[in-house]
Amino acid sequence: MAMLQRNPGDFYSQDDLEYRKLEEQHDRYEAELLKIEQSEFHSAEDLLEEVRLKKLKLKVKDEMLAFAQRHRLAHPA
Repeated sequence: MAMLQRNPGDFYSQDDLEYRKLEEQHDRYEAELLKIEQSEFHSAEDLLEEVRLKKLKLKVKDEMLAFAQRHRLAHPA
């Protein structure tokens, strides 16, 4: 799965703790998903955990995008 890419000078400052925290959460969920996806056998619990992680990952991504939009509105180019 593709990771969100950061580009210097984009809509947020790398020093922004809130955005970095969201990004780290997103990466943790991605890593947990990869572990589940790479295992040979999946129990019912694994499948439920996979769905839960995908929802959490999407929620964090939405929060990251909302953060970027707020930043763009506050700092128009």
